Amino acid sequence: MRQNWVLQRFSEIALTFALMTRLPRPKLTLTEHIPVGAYVWAFPLAGLAVGALSGIALWLARQGGASPSLAALAALAASLIATGALHEDGLADFWDGIGGGRTRERKLEIMRDSAIGTFGAVALFLSLAIRWAALADIADPGAAIGALVTAHTAGRGLLALIPEYWRPARRDGLAAGMGGDWVRSAAATLLTIAIAALFSPPMLALAALVASAAAILAVGSIAGRYLGGFTGDVLGAAEQSAEALVLAAASVLLVR
Repeated sequence: MRQNWVLQRFSEIALTFALMTRLPRPKLTLTEHIPVGAYVWAFPLAGLAVGALSGIALWLARQGGASPSLAALAALAASLIATGALHEDGLADFWDGIGGGRTRERKLEIMRDSAIGTFGAVALFLSLAIRWAALADIADPGAAIGALVTAHTAGRGLLALIPEYWRPARRDGLAAGMGGDWVRSAAATLLTIAIAALFSPPMLALAALVASAAAILAVGSIAGRYLGGFTGDVLGAAEQSAEALVLAAASVLLVR
């Protein structure tokens, strides 16, 4: 019984990494289909892994003599490679839909279109620019690595808040299997808090959690109003918004 429980948790972690990253993962045999809502608790672990890889890229760049600006660019590149720019794609699609459609149906239709429009391009540029500028401001590599891990973890871990307040906007797609489950959402939140506390000073950890929650709930509110619920692209937009806001807060708290 315990062995099955452990195997199931490892399966959920593997599914989380398959969903959120392009990183190698163990091939586990699953006995049943597992909806996204069942492994939302493991989202912070994917954030921890991506943040750690970004931090390693930043550290290696700084060790090689790169400036903080170039090291920040290396960290961003590492995260894009590790995730396949999944969340960036969601951010662009989300704002294209919100800005380009007049009706709920049209907005959802635009979000499913792979082409990028003006609103999406601007949102993507701002997201990358904010994260790059914030990281470049943090001269201490150790502090920058901690900020990266915290931002990536909080941005993904607190996504569990969205299905607690809004329903999926479609009957199919990623969000359809992500119904609210307060036990798993609470587990994701607690795991996020623990990782943030481990890698960041108390003030930054607190600021990161508040900033992430605010950004994610803000995106969720926009989606709820204009789309009638959330989609996978909404989750990507929420993660990007949270990550950018946390790094911006880190640049203020760590530089002053």
